[in-house]
Amino acid sequence: MSTPSNQTSIANPAPLGLLGFGMTTCLLNLHNAGIISLSIVIIAMGFALGGAAQIIAGIMEFKKNNTFGATAFTAYGFFWWSLIIIWINPFEGINASDSKSMGFYLGLWCIFTLFMFLGTLKHNRASQVVFGTLTVLFFLLALSDFTGSETIHTIAGYLGIVCGLSAIYNAMGQILNQEFGKTIMKL
Repeated sequence: MSTPSNQTSIANPAPLGLLGFGMTTCLLNLHNAGIISLSIVIIAMGFALGGAAQIIAGIMEFKKNNTFGATAFTAYGFFWWSLIIIWINPFEGINASDSKSMGFYLGLWCIFTLFMFLGTLKHNRASQVVFGTLTVLFFLLALSDFTGSETIHTIAGYLGIVCGLSAIYNAMGQILNQEFGKTIMKL
């Protein structure tokens, strides 16, 4: 039996994208909460799983004609790559980031994420939690940069851990529910 030319039968890319996002977000926010230092571990995870895995998932979502998933995974994958470039600043003669520019950078991501959160109002509760906590996380991180408040930065870190764990839960729920053909984890 053949499928119509506009349909493809590929695996659900969302769990890969959610794991890439969730695991990297947890790791970075362990740093933001003051639990671990910023190291090559976070940069490598951001490049590979946060960046590449999400971009691959986003491209697969384009193939499935899922505009929301394609936009989310591709954009957040490139977020991780841009953040790594900001941290390592490989461009000679370009000023390093400062608190004000980082505040605007994170503020723009907050606005984007707020609109993506609105899109999740048609999705499962787990996705709403991921995007809702991510919206507040970006807001707190931007506020921390604008104000210089370490307290806000630490609070953001703990919220980021919750956000990352919610994405991992969402990914694992999708995988296990599909594997068992029934609801194992409520989404």
